[in-house]
Amino acid sequence: MDRFLIGNESEILVGRGLPRPLLPSSTKRRRVAVLRQPGADPAAVLDALAADGNLLIETMELPDGETAKTLTAVQEVYHRLAAFELGRADTIVTVGGGATTDAGGFVAATWLRGVQVVHVPTTLVAAIDASIGGKTAINLAGKNMVGAFWHPDRVVVDLNTLEALSPELMRQGAAEAIKVGLIDAPDLVEAYHTMGLSAPLERIVGPAVSVKADIVTEDFTEQGRRAWLNLGHTIGHGIEYASGLSHGESVSLGLVAAAAVSRRRLDFQHTDYIVETLVQVGLPVQAPSVDREKVLGLVSLDKKRAGDALRMVLLADIGVPQVHTVTADDIAFGLAAVGV
Repeated sequence: MDRFLIGNESEILVGRGLPRPLLPSSTKRRRVAVLRQPGADPAAVLDALAADGNLLIETMELPDGETAKTLTAVQEVYHRLAAFELGRADTIVTVGGGATTDAGGFVAATWLRGVQVVHVPTTLVAAIDASIGGKTAINLAGKNMVGAFWHPDRVVVDLNTLEALSPELMRQGAAEAIKVGLIDAPDLVEAYHTMGLSAPLERIVGPAVSVKADIVTEDFTEQGRRAWLNLGHTIGHGIEYASGLSHGESVSLGLVAAAAVSRRRLDFQHTDYIVETLVQVGLPVQAPSVDREKVLGLVSLDKKRAGDALRMVLLADIGVPQVHTVTADDIAFGLAAVGV
């Protein structure tokens, strides 16, 4: 398997199948709690865990999608972990998409002030974004407003699992992959531009993981370059929370909006190319009916604020992201570009 590192904190393994043993070596581990998304089959993970020794294993099903990222759902997991007697030397394993890795990572960060977590993402979004980098969160008042930085010790990406995904789930991940490509992997964007969802995963996953791992290694707590990974998310998160659109669809719209603001502020010349690439993979570039004022209110709560100023990632060119303070007029311009 290909191996990528985030400093001394995390390793990301990308290949076909699951490694055995699945977990990092530990002589003190006695219990493993497997938190899985509904519909995510944990059989392969449980089989791989058999190579980790004589462990007590408890499988716990989280609610589906963003419902997993609520205080109610997290509290239920805490109660089950207490009954299972999961200790400081034990491990949580998540099996599922981005909501599962977000919620499971948050549980790991806060249970007993932090226990080991290993992510086995089953969607492209989780594989290249949500499971990597140590951002954990649940939703309260807005998207990802409550969270903690807590690195997974290991992330295992099985390309065979990803290849079996539906076109719809592949599209969701494509939005995050294109975002990363616009930051620092232009060949990835070109693969989608020419081949759409037929682009081989080897040309998508490894490069996307490599870019994110390098950025997070340099800037774990988002004081500098890591902010680049928010490209498309300032407006995208507002649209997602206001509309009920999926994360991938919302990021797609956020990328179009960011490209429009980049053209306005930095004379960015590749807006059409971005739109063409998103259309090629079947992602939306115009929003359905959305309450504009609600989106504006949510954007105003964005975590990327600096005092009273709102910061937004813009593109001077493909591969040249920059963080700029933007105005209300800029945000309105970006929303207009996607029909909001």
